[in-house]
Amino acid sequence: MEYRQLGASGLKVPVLSFGAGTFGGTGPLFGAWGTTEGDEARRLVDICLEAGVNMFDTADVYSNGASETVLGEAIKGRRQAVLLSTKMSLPMGDGPNDAGSSRMRIIRSVDDALKRLQTDYIDLLQLHAFDASTPVDEVVFTLDQLVREGKLRYTGVSNFSGWQVMKSLSVSERNGWNRYVAHQVYYSLLGRDYEWELMPMAADQGLGALVWSPLGWGRLTGKVRRGQSLPEGSRLHATASFGPPVEDEHLYRVVDALEVVAEETRKTVPQVAINWLIQRPTVSSVIVGARNEEQLIQNLGAVGWTLTAEQMSTLDAASKVTAPYPYFPYRRQEGFARLNPPLC
Repeated sequence: MEYRQLGASGLKVPVLSFGAGTFGGTGPLFGAWGTTEGDEARRLVDICLEAGVNMFDTADVYSNGASETVLGEAIKGRRQAVLLSTKMSLPMGDGPNDAGSSRMRIIRSVDDALKRLQTDYIDLLQLHAFDASTPVDEVVFTLDQLVREGKLRYTGVSNFSGWQVMKSLSVSERNGWNRYVAHQVYYSLLGRDYEWELMPMAADQGLGALVWSPLGWGRLTGKVRRGQSLPEGSRLHATASFGPPVEDEHLYRVVDALEVVAEETRKTVPQVAINWLIQRPTVSSVIVGARNEEQLIQNLGAVGWTLTAEQMSTLDAASKVTAPYPYFPYRRQEGFARLNPPLC
């Protein structure tokens, strides 16, 4: 397993992390992801650790805290061997203070997560979404205090826009508070919007990307193909409306290219899709999930080898879309590109 620095921090993380959204699943979304518990969850953690995957990502909103609870049980007795990453900010109830990133909500959410995870510190806490109703100073100061108290080791964000990240970093620097070191983002061959603004910002500011849904919300499993109906057992039947949208023709163009490269490399379509991500700039770790041992072992096969430059180009071309303004001139016009050459 390869390990990389998490952004500009000193923390080293594996290039593959395990997403525990499949643990304790309930409801229409998380229940479709997976319902792993008990010995089965512990077995998946065993497989991860044997392969060098020592970072586990979850969130309080995953099955209303059940994911954190199951994960806490699964790592019992080996806390020092793992890195725990969790998230908060999304609604956990209908009360006026049950959502957001106020000082009260952050402190309460961290304490609740510590109990569910059965630990006294969290390696990486990320804000799951930007809270426009809470002053950034209040948010960043509270997180800084929790780091100083030892309850948190590092902090980051997820699903923020560029200006939201930069405003937060500016407040941190102005006051000498701890900076965000990670940005958990959606990035895949089906959704490359991360590259327009967030990737250059991450490279400039030292933010490591933790990639969620690397298989395009389950569309790049190798089971969705041109001219075929969606497989009966696909979770897309229940969850497609929750995830990033994609046009059918774009999907099939990417899948066609993946199948060509998969045949060349003798790897699976998901393994190729994940390996492509591992080679992209600013990516610290790709978060993979699994409902069972077979899926996990297949995902672990995405590391230990490298796509060739030609194969990367094939996938780049198939997944390329026109960037929105103001980014497209820098991709299409030489004069703009000379001033700001793209990272990839």
